Amino acid sequence: MPKFVIERDIPKAGQMSAQELQAISQKSCSVLNKLGPQVQWIHSYVTDDKIYCVYIAPNAETVRKHAEMGGFPCNRVSKVSEIIDPTTAEA
Repeated sequence: MPKFVIERDIPKAGQMSAQELQAISQKSCSVLNKLGPQVQWIHSYVTDDKIYCVYIAPNAETVRKHAEMGGFPCNRVSKVSEIIDPTTAEA
């Protein structure tokens, strides 16, 4: 199943409290439960003004549907074509 990186513009995301981040996470999980097991949230990176989320989903449209149902911004959805890390240099 394809993996996607979702870029969400959320001003002052890096200043959100633990409770605010928990509420966002709970909302996301609630929507994921409605969509079924075809969509999986792997993890997210919170930066100053953005949240980058990594999802496994059948297609970008399903990722956008999750955002729409949850009321989350979905500024860019990028399909991951490869994953590299320091061990890639050793090949």
